[in-house]
Amino acid sequence: MLTIDQATYDAIVAHARKDHPDEACGVVAGPEGSDRPSRFVPMLNAAMSPTFYEFDSGDLFRLYREMDERDEEPVVIYHSHTATQAYPSRTDIDLAQEPNAHYVLVSTRDGADRASYDGPVEFRSYRIIDGAVTEEEVKIVADYTEPGDN
Repeated sequence: MLTIDQATYDAIVAHARKDHPDEACGVVAGPEGSDRPSRFVPMLNAAMSPTFYEFDSGDLFRLYREMDERDEEPVVIYHSHTATQAYPSRTDIDLAQEPNAHYVLVSTRDGADRASYDGPVEFRSYRIIDGAVTEEEVKIVADYTEPGDN
């Protein structure tokens, strides 16, 4: 299960809406081994495409170096789908290289005919390990101090 705070959820959704009709992408880092997404890092979709996302290799290198220095890891890797459901494509599955990460997809497909999107979204999370996709529950909390949180 992915437990995510409301502010981070809202930031991911806002990024997907802002970049629509292109796919948005980014990372939410967290302390190593914590499984707690805490530092939202929106990234530029270097592909600038409505059907594909690609992290800029220099930006991604800097982010991983920074996470190493801060004893963090990518807890959530997210991107949006602008014309399809929030389910990993074959390309998404092939690119998934972080077995401990939650892969979040946000679909803004209901706004596919508009240059910007502010309507409802589909927000889903998956574990992708060795090509196997498993959907998981998403629990949104006000903050990480609620009883029973990670």
